[in-house]
Amino acid sequence: MTFHFSKSDSIIAMSGWHWLGVVACLLWLGGCSSVDVTRMPSQALPYDAARDTYLGTWARQADDTQENVSGMTLVSDGPTAFALRASLAAHAQKTLDIQTYILRNDRTGRALLQQMLQAAQRGVRVRLLLDDPTSRNKQAMLAAFDSHPNIEVRVFNPITAGRSTRLTYYLALMANFDRKHRRMHNKLWVTDNAVAVTGGRNLGDEYFEVDDELNFNDLDVMAVGPVVATLSGSFDNFWNHPLAVPLRQFASAQDDAWYDLLIELAEDAAQGNALAMQPAFRRMAGEAGRQLHDSLVWAPAIALWDPPEKLAVTGYPPFELTLMDQLEGAFRRLDEELLIISPYVIPTQAGIDYLKQLARRGVRLTVLTNSLEATDVPSLHGAYTPWRPAMLKQGARLYELRGNTAHQSARAVGEISSLHTKAVAFDRDRVFIGSLNADPRSLWWNSELGLLIDSRELGNRLWDLARQGMRPTRSYQVTLGEDGGLRWTTRRDGQWKTTDQEPGGLWRHLKAKALHLLPIEQLL
Repeated sequence: MTFHFSKSDSIIAMSGWHWLGVVACLLWLGGCSSVDVTRMPSQALPYDAARDTYLGTWARQADDTQENVSGMTLVSDGPTAFALRASLAAHAQKTLDIQTYILRNDRTGRALLQQMLQAAQRGVRVRLLLDDPTSRNKQAMLAAFDSHPNIEVRVFNPITAGRSTRLTYYLALMANFDRKHRRMHNKLWVTDNAVAVTGGRNLGDEYFEVDDELNFNDLDVMAVGPVVATLSGSFDNFWNHPLAVPLRQFASAQDDAWYDLLIELAEDAAQGNALAMQPAFRRMAGEAGRQLHDSLVWAPAIALWDPPEKLAVTGYPPFELTLMDQLEGAFRRLDEELLIISPYVIPTQAGIDYLKQLARRGVRLTVLTNSLEATDVPSLHGAYTPWRPAMLKQGARLYELRGNTAHQSARAVGEISSLHTKAVAFDRDRVFIGSLNADPRSLWWNSELGLLIDSRELGNRLWDLARQGMRPTRSYQVTLGEDGGLRWTTRRDGQWKTTDQEPGGLWRHLKAKALHLLPIEQLL
C-alpha cells in the first residue's frame, strides 16, 4: 500500500507503515512539545527619548495644549491606512514595534517590509511580532528579514513540530488543539513610542483595498498622546511573554541575507509591483501632516487588551482574563442605543439573554455585518444564521452588507466587497475600536486589542460610517415577515427589492449549512 503526494506538498511517497509512523511521531511531538529558549527582554522607547524624535516632536506640537487626553482620528480609507503605516516607518528614528495576526507576501506586505528594512538600515530597532500560522509559509523570507542586526522577529504560540509542510503542521496542531488553536489577533503599529495605529487591519492587499479580487471595508485609529505609551505596554506584554518565540528557533539565514531581501524588495517597487510610495513619504510632513493634526479629536482614551496569559491556560480562561470583562462597565452604562459593527456575529444564547435585558431597559441594538454573499468565511455565517430571528424579536435592527458580485465571478478592481471593521458605539459618546469580533472565538480563544474612547465626536463619526454601510443601495435590511420568516430588503437600479430567499450562491449556502451541523459554535 503506497500513498502518493505532489511535490508541492514536499512529501516523498512512502509506504503506508512508514507514513503512519511519521503521523504518530508528529502527534506525539505536537502533544508534548514546548518551547524553552533564551530570549532577550526589551521594552518600548522611554517617554523622554520618544519626545526627542521627529514624530515625538510632531505629536508634541499637537498635544502641548492638552492635558490627560489623547489625540485620535479614524482611518477608514484603505490606501490612506497603508500610506500612514509606510510614512510612520519612513519617519522612524529609534524604534518600530509591529504586531499583526496576518502578514501577506503581496504588494503591500512586501512594501511595508521594505520600509521596515530601510528603517533598520538607519539604525531603528525593529520588533515584529506575528501570530504563528502567518509565519509558517514565509519562514525563509522572514529569516532573511530577521538576519538584520537591528531586527528581531518573534512568533506567538507556535506549533513546534511539523512546520515544513501544511499537512504535518496541522496534524501537529490537532495533537495539541486545546492549547494551540488560541491565536494572537492583535493589530498594532507603534513608531518611536510617539504615534500608534490600531484597529482591524492586518498587513496585506485586501486590507488596504488594492487587491484584484477581494477588498475589505476596515477601520483603524491613529493615536498620539498618553494612550500611545499604554499601547506600547501591551506590545511589551506580548513580546516578552514565554509564548512569543524568536523565529530563529525554527528558521535562520546567513548574516547578510537581509541585504539580498532588501534588493529583491526594491526591485519589486522599481518594477511597479508595490504601491506608489511617494505620497506615503509625505504623509507625516507638510500639508498632509497638518491635515492629520487638524483631524485629531482630543478625548480620554484607554487601551484594553486580553493579557497573553489568557492564551496559556487550559480550557476556558477565567472571564476576568478577557477583554470583554474590561468592557463590562461600558455595556452597563448604556442608556439608549448600542451599535455593533463586525464581520462575524455569533451572539450565542448568552448574547440573546443580554439583548433581552437591553430591550427591557429601552436600549436598541443596531448591527452591521456581512451578508452571506459578502462574507469571506461562509462557514461562520452558518453559525450566525439561526440567531437572527431571536435578535429581531428583541427589536434589533439588522443590516447585512451586500456582496460585490464582481469578486465572486470576475475582478473587484479595488472595490469594497466585504466588511472587516470591528467597532462598538455605546450610545453616542463612547466607542470601542479594535480587533474584537462579535463571536465566541474573540471572547474566549483569541487575544484582542482596542481603544475605548469617550468622545461624542468620534461616536458621531463612527455612526456616520455605519450609516454609509447601512444605505439601502449598499446593504440588505433583514426583517421578520408576518409569517415569522426573514425578509431581505435593498435598493437596486432605483427600485426597492424584497426577497424571502437569503441572497448568495448555492456553494456559499452549502458551506454555511455544513458547519452549522457541527457542534462547534463555541470555537467559532
